[in-house]
Amino acid sequence: MKKSGILNPEINQLISETGHTDTIVITDAGLPIPENVTHRIDLALKEGLPGFLETLDTVLSELEVEKVILAEEIKTKSPDMNDEIMSRFPELAVEYVPHTEFKQQTKTARGLIRSGEFTPYANVILVAGVVY
Repeated sequence: MKKSGILNPEINQLISETGHTDTIVITDAGLPIPENVTHRIDLALKEGLPGFLETLDTVLSELEVEKVILAEEIKTKSPDMNDEIMSRFPELAVEYVPHTEFKQQTKTARGLIRSGEFTPYANVILVAGVVY
């Protein structure tokens, strides 16, 4: 965990409890949030607020990430969003999986943070790294 000033106590708790190889999912407004996930943080206020990229950047200010997982469909359905996400991880391993598999993988996440994003497939699984 890095420390630079997230105000939301639930997000702080989630990040502080996340260990190496645990996963956190940042979602758009439409991704189903599994009931069994311990930390279900819904930030969505209205369409676009908060935005996916703003939410992602905020989490990345505190969380060390070693790998990202995206839905394969983002490359064709939302290529601009894919490019924006990829620009944040120029040196990391990226795995693309079918959206149905992506949704299955969210069931084992330590937590999910839902944004107000309406861009299709604007979802990412962040695999936690270590800061040393």
